[in-house]
Amino acid sequence: MIKSFEEFQVFGKEGMEAYVASATAFTKGLQTIAAETADYSRKSFEKGAAAAEKVMAAKSIDKAMEAQQGYAKDAYEALVGQMNKIGELYVATAKEAYKPFESQISQFSGKTTSSASK
Repeated sequence: MIKSFEEFQVFGKEGMEAYVASATAFTKGLQTIAAETADYSRKSFEKGAAAAEKVMAAKSIDKAMEAQQGYAKDAYEALVGQMNKIGELYVATAKEAYKPFESQISQFSGKTTSSASK
């Protein structure tokens, strides 16, 4: 149990600092994800435009189909890779945003457990 008003104030101050650190880490993580998504979108658009030009320039239907199938395969592989990367970024962001609260939770748990055993 929290024994004094000063202890309560320290706990509140530490909580606010942890919240600010967590919000900062979360914001940085979301900025990284947004930048990564924008970069992927730009590259995807460029590759799509290049593939469309290649299909239009094909001399036969077979060559056009081959170019389109190659693009579809590459685009699918790139999308799966990007989704894995974004998933990893979300996990890393969540872990970084949680870190500031870890010590507080263990401190609070320790105080409530020790006071409950008395």
